[in-house]
Amino acid sequence: MEKDLPPFLKKVIGRYPHVWQKYDELKGTILSIDALDEKTQSLVKLAIAVGAGREGSVHSHARKCKKMGIPNEEMFQTALLAITTIGWSGAMAALSWINDVVDDL
Repeated sequence: MEKDLPPFLKKVIGRYPHVWQKYDELKGTILSIDALDEKTQSLVKLAIAVGAGREGSVHSHARKCKKMGIPNEEMFQTALLAITTIGWSGAMAALSWINDVVDDL
């Protein structure tokens, strides 16, 4: 289990380790397709979280992008690209969530 997971998720994993194991296996299977490089995969996952309006997921994927060394500006552009799809307010919310992690605006 990753040490930087939120405490609640750690509790869920502790109670239902088989569910986490299957989720982790599925994640590994999808990542093994290897059509997109790791950086692109990370930005796509960030974009999906932005489009879904999931604050916690945006935070999580922004942290992962930051850990990978993806420049802040690329994460910000990912949120800005959403303006014409999900609207100004949704994209601004996502931009603020990314900024919660990188603190660069």
